[in-house]
Amino acid sequence: MEKPPFDPHNPWLELRRLTPARIALGRTGTSLPTRAQLDFQFAHAQARDAVHLPFDHVALSEQLAECGRDSLLLHSAATDRNSYLQRPDLGRKLSVESAKKLREYAAANPRGVDLAIVVADGLSALAVHRHTLPFLARFAEQSSADGWSMAPVILVEQGRVAVADEIGELLGAKMTVILIGERPGLSSPDSLGLYFTYNPKVGLTDAYRNCISNVRLEGLTYGMAAHRLLYLMREACRRQLSGVNLKDEAQVQTLESDAGADIKGNFLLDSPQA
Repeated sequence: MEKPPFDPHNPWLELRRLTPARIALGRTGTSLPTRAQLDFQFAHAQARDAVHLPFDHVALSEQLAECGRDSLLLHSAATDRNSYLQRPDLGRKLSVESAKKLREYAAANPRGVDLAIVVADGLSALAVHRHTLPFLARFAEQSSADGWSMAPVILVEQGRVAVADEIGELLGAKMTVILIGERPGLSSPDSLGLYFTYNPKVGLTDAYRNCISNVRLEGLTYGMAAHRLLYLMREACRRQLSGVNLKDEAQVQTLESDAGADIKGNFLLDSPQA
C-alpha cells in the first residue's frame, strides 16, 4: 500500500521534549508556523530585556544582610548602560571613586583575605537577581569546613569579568570569584557565570581564569557549581595557579553510580574505568 503524503508520526517531536533547542518547529509552506515565530520573538524580547534590566543592588544588599553577609557597593568606569555596552574596556576597571573607596577599606583591613566574592550585573542582571543568593548558600554549606577568610561581598554596577582582578589586587586577596550575568541566549536569559582567578592582578587575560557556566535551575545546579568551584579553589591553592593549566577534574557523585562511588567529571581527560 502506498504511504500517505503526510506521516502523523514525527520522531523529532520525541527529541524536542528533551531539549530547549529549537527543533521540530514544523512549517507552513516555506515559513515557520505562527506559534513558533511568536515563541522566537518572545524569547528574543526576554534576552533584550535581560541585557537592559537595571541591577537592583539595594535589594541584593538587603538580602545578603539578612543572611549575615556584609556587602560593599562599587561601580565600574562605565557611567551608564550605553557606555557599558559600547565600551567593554570601561566595564573591566573600577571608577576612580570606587577604587579610592576600596583602597580605604583595604587600608582599614590590611591583613588580606583568602577569597573575594564579586557580584556584577554583566549582561544579565536577571541572572544575578535570581541565582546569587541560592548559590552562595550552597557554597557556604560546602566550604564551611575549609575556613576561608572572606571579604565582604563586592557588588559592582556595570561590571565585566576582569574588574574582579583589580578588586582582588586592591584587597590583597589570594583568590577571586566573580558571579556575573552571562550574555542571554534565546532559551536562557538568566544564565549565571562564575569566573575564578588565583593571585588576581590587573592585566591578566582570560587564560588565567577558570569558568563555570550556565548556573541556573535548568542548567548547572547550585550544588554542582559550588562543588566545582571548591575543587578549583583547593587545587589552585595547592598548585598556586589557575586558568588553562588548572583543569576541572572534580569528582562528581551521580545517581547512576554506586553509593560512595565517584566518577570523573571531565570525560575528555580520563578514559572510563572498566
